[in-house]
Amino acid sequence: MDYKYIEQLLDRYWTAETTLEEEGILRAFFSQKDIPADLEQYRALFTYEAKEKETRLLDEDFDARILAMIEEEPQTTVKAREISMKQRLMPLFKAAAVVAIILTIGGAMQRPWDASWNDPRVEYANSYAVSVDSADVTPMQAENITEMPADSAKVMPTTVAKD
Repeated sequence: MDYKYIEQLLDRYWTAETTLEEEGILRAFFSQKDIPADLEQYRALFTYEAKEKETRLLDEDFDARILAMIEEEPQTTVKAREISMKQRLMPLFKAAAVVAIILTIGGAMQRPWDASWNDPRVEYANSYAVSVDSADVTPMQAENITEMPADSAKVMPTTVAKD
């Protein structure tokens, strides 16, 4: 057979200009055993349809084979289980327990763990209060006092005039 004609048909096939008869010629050519090595790569493309006709999955005895496979499987019975109200509500109880734990931990985190912790309101008030035990304390000295004496009985706010 003339291989140049086959190559021309292939060129026309790739540009989609072949007729059904010419595609049949290509199928017949590639179904032969002896074809050139440079055209061997196209063999699977043109012999695919013929191979698929040989390997039909849904032939006449397909239904019989499927039914035989179904009958071979052992029949199992499934029993229904009864679910109590406790089993139904268990996820709800678990969710409520998780929420309670989170709220408890959140409340505990707002309280100080250290016993020496002072209330910020008291600290703020103490920063503006000065103990007056003697008459020789001036407003300038009162700014430098950071702690209250333990024996002080009076606490009074001081105002310092700044320039």
